[in-house]
Amino acid sequence: MAATLGLGLNEAAYMAEIVRAGMISVEHGQTEAAQALGMDRLLVMRRIVLPQAMRVIIPPTGNETISMLKTSSLAFAASVTELFTRQQQIATATYAVLELLIVASLWYLLMTSILTVGQYYLERHFGRGTQRGLPLTPFQRFRRMLVTFHAPPPSPTEVPIVLPSEHR
Repeated sequence: MAATLGLGLNEAAYMAEIVRAGMISVEHGQTEAAQALGMDRLLVMRRIVLPQAMRVIIPPTGNETISMLKTSSLAFAASVTELFTRQQQIATATYAVLELLIVASLWYLLMTSILTVGQYYLERHFGRGTQRGLPLTPFQRFRRMLVTFHAPPPSPTEVPIVLPSEHR
């Protein structure tokens, strides 16, 4: 209970600041324009402010979530049974300390990898309007690499720079 409360309060302080920074990042003129169109405050927040703020909020939120997952291993100090504590309990019974540390590390790697991939796709979803086209996903890049594996690399097309006649 104490470890959960401690981790929760620590992350709550960071999350409050992340959300505040995301809300501040939206121009005030966006809110004024929406209110001039007759939208109420709730609709302005839901349709105008939050979609733009999410672009700023998602990356640090994902990083904090991954950090909290890694920090949860410190909960064993408060006698909370979690992955690292369970690894130690099994290691004392089987004397396979190194093997179980590797297994616990692989579990942490798997969990952080899943969260990182989820964060990537969330950032990609909320960053749609900032670029002309969406960036390729890792799977799309891999497929493109497989298709063009035997093809020669494209030659860069150089556009000649033409200076005005007065600068020649």
